[in-house]
Amino acid sequence: MKRKSIIVISMLMAVLLLLSACGSTSEPAQPADSGTSSDEGINKSDYFITVATGPTSGLYYPIGGAYANLIKNKLGYQSSAQSTGASVENINLILGAKADLAITMSDSVAQAYEGFGAFEGQEPKDNLRCLMGLYPNYVQLVTTKASGIEKFEDLKGKKVGIGAPNSGVELNARMMYEAHGMTYEDSTVDYLNYGEAIDQMKNNLIDAAFVTSGIPNATIMELGTTHDIVIIPIEGEGAKNLIEKYPFFVREIIPKDTYETETDVNTVTVRNILLVREELPEDVVYDLTKGIFENIDDVKASHNTADKHISLENSQIGVNIPFHAGAEKYYKEVGIIQ
Repeated sequence: MKRKSIIVISMLMAVLLLLSACGSTSEPAQPADSGTSSDEGINKSDYFITVATGPTSGLYYPIGGAYANLIKNKLGYQSSAQSTGASVENINLILGAKADLAITMSDSVAQAYEGFGAFEGQEPKDNLRCLMGLYPNYVQLVTTKASGIEKFEDLKGKKVGIGAPNSGVELNARMMYEAHGMTYEDSTVDYLNYGEAIDQMKNNLIDAAFVTSGIPNATIMELGTTHDIVIIPIEGEGAKNLIEKYPFFVREIIPKDTYETETDVNTVTVRNILLVREELPEDVVYDLTKGIFENIDDVKASHNTADKHISLENSQIGVNIPFHAGAEKYYKEVGIIQ
């Protein structure tokens, strides 16, 4: 009797197990979230995306910070923004694998990629890769009415802030002097970033400063609260010489309502681009590119310059080096490039 009871119980257990199996879903159990993207197979916890920006007084810093926040909060990677000396330092951080994304001016990138200017005598950095084009930087030669400076040639004998050594601003200043048939020896130059230079101008310690940034620039606007601002035009023969030798410069106008100047001001612009470290895997860069454009409003909200210029439609403007294969894959997918 006991043997029959055991057999019956065993049969009942087998039936229950069979019914349980039939009632379960056919999908395999999902592992706990470990930071892996099921779409791309990327273990995002393996990557800390460092975004190299610029001085805290400029536009690179808030815009770069917006990229880092987007990458962290929307895309699920670890990420942070790093304040730097801007373009040339950022290029070297990318090349030294100490940053993964970096905002730079395309003229600095051209010099590194081809081995001239600030990179004279070095091997061309032909492993630099782009993720996207950003926005135009306006060359703004800033002074005050009290200085008496009205044209570029009036910088002779004046004290001029030209940017931190080998920064994008300083490279621009160097090319401006050259295009106007002048050298730094014609002025008393001080290698200050433009935030420091504007502070010196407030205290009447320098006469003019180069500011290469988007517009309006908050540092220049602050100067306007205590001084009558003058923006010296880049035009005529000087602009012609500049563009002939360095075609990445483009003629542009600073509208008079930007800084409440008396007239619109002729100048030139050079485009900013976002570099990406070549060694990052293609699937990671594809994921970053796709995710950034799907959340681009986060970047646009960082500054009105970003809002006006940074978009998928403008992503190819000013890019004079190859795109990373991951970015290129995305642009082909959405029909931006063939």
